[in-house]
Amino acid sequence: MMDSTPTMTEQAEQLEVAVLHAADAIRAGGLVVYPTETIYALGADAGNAEAVQRLLAAKGRDDGRGMSVLVADLGQARVLLDTDPGTEAVELARRWWPGPLTLVLPAAAGLSRGLVGETGGVGLRCSSDPVAAALLKAAGVALTATSANPSSLEPARSVQTAREYFGDSVECYVDDGPRVAESASTVVEFLDGRAYLRRSGSVDVTGTINVQGG
Repeated sequence: MMDSTPTMTEQAEQLEVAVLHAADAIRAGGLVVYPTETIYALGADAGNAEAVQRLLAAKGRDDGRGMSVLVADLGQARVLLDTDPGTEAVELARRWWPGPLTLVLPAAAGLSRGLVGETGGVGLRCSSDPVAAALLKAAGVALTATSANPSSLEPARSVQTAREYFGDSVECYVDDGPRVAESASTVVEFLDGRAYLRRSGSVDVTGTINVQGG
């Protein structure tokens, strides 16, 4: 009996096709699940307010809590921001991007309310996961990077779990195996000229810039 298990080359080709399908879905206003270096994320075009509202409905979440947005660099993020990032944010991005670090910076006026947190900031990620990076490039737009789970449940670490959560409400699932990171991304918010450590996570930023606790 012949072994029907896909070869590594076949698996890579299948993954590439899945990424391209997901990119098409995003540009059409759909939702996708894709891997990051920590957990699986629920993605939509961050510049499409209707798609962001669909995402919030799928998660069972209201506006006003904010969510992370995946970008290639701070240059791509500039259109999402009210002002230039500032030297400390640039230094953190230089030191830790791509990687599990979320920078929260003042959001531009007119940005979808679903992306903006209570303090008026938008969270920015630059993922080191090659599949997430490939999807970002193929889609050609900034992507939401909120965790792939309804608000009351644990973040999905596999596509199987994400499918159980969202079913047909998501147009495309990009499967790259389970994610086993023990901690989420570190979150640093820049507010009123100061940097605040909002969540300790996979990287330690305290030796890079001066951050306030809480």
